[in-house]
Amino acid sequence: MLRALPLLAGLLCFCILLTPLVSKRAEIIVDGVAQVLLGNTVNSADRQRTQLPALEAAHIPRSHHSFRSQTVLYSAIAGIAAGLMSLTVVSLLLSVLEGMAETTELLGMLAAAGAFQPSIQVVVTVVSSVIIGIGVGVVANWLRWVVVGQQAYGRGSKIDASLPRTVAFMYALSRSGMPFTQVLETLADNRGVYGEAATEVNATVRQMELFGVDLQTAIEEMSDRTPSDNMSELSENLGSVLGSGRSLSTYLHSQYERYKEEAEAQQEQYLELLSTFAEAYVTVLVAGPLFVITTLAVIGLAIEDTLPIMRVITYVGIPLATMAFVVYVDSVTESSNALERGDPDEELLDAAIAHEAPQTDGGTTTDRWADARERLAVYDQLERALGWATQPLELVLRNPPITFAVTVPVGLSWVVLTTGSFEMGVFSILEAVVPPMTEATILILGVYAVAYELKKRQARRIEKAIPDFLDRFASVNDAGMSIVESFERVKDSDLGELSNELERTWQDVRWGSDVATALKRMDRRIDSPVVTRAVTLSTNAMETSDDIAPVLEIAADEARSSQILSRQRRQTMLTYLVVIYVAFLVFLGIMAALMISFIPAIEDVIAQMAESTDGAEAPGGGLGIVGQTDDINIVGYETLFFHVTIVQSICSGLVAGQLGQGSIKDGVKHATIMLIITYIVFSIL
Repeated sequence: MLRALPLLAGLLCFCILLTPLVSKRAEIIVDGVAQVLLGNTVNSADRQRTQLPALEAAHIPRSHHSFRSQTVLYSAIAGIAAGLMSLTVVSLLLSVLEGMAETTELLGMLAAAGAFQPSIQVVVTVVSSVIIGIGVGVVANWLRWVVVGQQAYGRGSKIDASLPRTVAFMYALSRSGMPFTQVLETLADNRGVYGEAATEVNATVRQMELFGVDLQTAIEEMSDRTPSDNMSELSENLGSVLGSGRSLSTYLHSQYERYKEEAEAQQEQYLELLSTFAEAYVTVLVAGPLFVITTLAVIGLAIEDTLPIMRVITYVGIPLATMAFVVYVDSVTESSNALERGDPDEELLDAAIAHEAPQTDGGTTTDRWADARERLAVYDQLERALGWATQPLELVLRNPPITFAVTVPVGLSWVVLTTGSFEMGVFSILEAVVPPMTEATILILGVYAVAYELKKRQARRIEKAIPDFLDRFASVNDAGMSIVESFERVKDSDLGELSNELERTWQDVRWGSDVATALKRMDRRIDSPVVTRAVTLSTNAMETSDDIAPVLEIAADEARSSQILSRQRRQTMLTYLVVIYVAFLVFLGIMAALMISFIPAIEDVIAQMAESTDGAEAPGGGLGIVGQTDDINIVGYETLFFHVTIVQSICSGLVAGQLGQGSIKDGVKHATIMLIITYIVFSIL
């Protein structure tokens, strides 16, 4: 019992380390304790010069003094925890070794020399714990700064990915006549659309607003702070242009054309990287498990039982390896199309309704909109229920995960109702539950895949018409018409799927909304990155001038370029998508061949051997080589073949979607198709 006390104390120390992750108050307390205990003892000018740039590049919201003190405290606690836990572990290890001294020659010699005397054991335990504690503390301190460096590197990659469209945004608004300071402020306000590059600009804008730094100095400091070499070069050149008085719009135009050309070259490198990932996946996580499973099955049926190893590979190895692969690919090829959307009510409510009742010095005036706001609040609370009742299909297509609210309970009910009797045991339960669970999974994933695919196809058809819409909008506006007149003229054009959305947007304008707000509402209905960028660019230009034709032309060009790159990716990755399907079908075919040909042949041999020996004990197992023929679990192997194919179908489908279309969500349909094929094949077998 006493030996367990250091272990419990060490676990308590690790719990203290975890509390700041779940509690903001705990983080503040730990930070205060670190600065009080350590003060300036762990900080120096040299450390600050070398470590502060990494903190700024990673956007860690702490001073170097605070972060350094906290890091040392965390490392010390981790070292103490590891040292305490090692007291118990080393003590138990020495006791085990002492017990083995009678059976092991080397340990017997050490025991004879007095190595296991109590005093010696105490010294070894304490010294080992101190060494382990110091080692863990040093490693923990080093790892935390490594994590900071990796965060900075990750931000740099995200900035590089979003920089081309960010430059297009700045060029378009500067060409519309907007002051460059306002361009940066507008970009900072839309960082949910333009990604990490806009977040970097936001830091520069806040520096100007809070500390009164001039524009040129702030941009030059952004060049020193950013973890992206491309952003650093752009900022440095921007500072030079601002200082020399050259045309900013001309410089941004040259950078815009440059990034367009670089995007095509980067697309080729990106596709080559995806191709490498696809080949690696097929080789390592499809062909590899197939070879191992087949080999172990032959060994298990012919020589010695290998079911435990095969079960570990099936239920643990393949899923974990696939998960690690997916996480790694996602970190390397992270899409910059993800948008962070704010609250639509905050952005789109009419100002006359959204503001509070006006107040004067010494009193309040009557709010004539109070009753309307109360009724609107009640309607907002009932809106979701009304949507389900009046437009359930549109609500599902707008948010496909809603399907889980229906399909998951139905699927679980199906599993409960159709699962037959089974013996108590993990693998017996799996054998009984997996078939109905497969059917339920096909239902759940299939319904979601249909809803998601319908939504995506609709968005793709709308995206296809966006460049034409922007070009026509620009042409009409360039002819001298106002924005409202231009939009009214363009909405009657034949723009396919987009025409219906434009008609709804025009009705919104007729009911009193301005064009910018109506376009934002259209953007939220469509929910497409291409549409969002085009709408964001256009609506911000509308705030500056009625002459938005140049901005619309740039938005059309940017949307067209994005579509070309996306289409090239789909065409290139189609080959590797087929490769993944073929690899899965080969996997399925070999599993089926083992069940159709190999296992019946083994059963025939077993029957013949049983007849020849009249039930006597055979000289071996498997086929009589090492044990009895009755020990072969034929049903267990057949069940495992089914289960490993189910696992492989889900994993292969999800990876196919991630590599082919860039998202796990796109892989749900492939996983569903592979699951259906697997279920049908094994049902026939």
